[in-house]
Amino acid sequence: MPRPLGELEDAVMTRVWEWNRPVTVREVLEDLREERSIAYTTVMTVLDNLHQKGWVRREQEGRAYRYEAISTRAAYSAALMNDAWAESDNAAAALVAFFGMMSADQTEALRDALRVVDVVDVVGERRDGPEAPREESAG
Repeated sequence: MPRPLGELEDAVMTRVWEWNRPVTVREVLEDLREERSIAYTTVMTVLDNLHQKGWVRREQEGRAYRYEAISTRAAYSAALMNDAWAESDNAAAALVAFFGMMSADQTEALRDALRVVDVVDVVGERRDGPEAPREESAG
């Protein structure tokens, strides 16, 4: 079960995910300093902790390291949602409550995601809704 990232860990990982390339402590530090006062050693410690927790890999370059995300923010978010859902004693009710909290944009994203994974219903058959592609018989 992935533990949710702390506030500073999330701020650092957000940059690593958004930049989508190996980054140095100095690069992250300079970007974070646009929002807050923070020490080089603090950022270095956070990146080292993220490495120990398996969120980033690192390669030595000279005397420093370059850090790169091991997985995506989407995968992290999905794991957190899955873990939260697994904790529920009533999965269906948890989903209904979650869907009820969704914005119009989130609902549309859910519809798009369901189309992508080609949802299977509870009996294992392909769903047959208005948005499911239908096979046409050849003449």
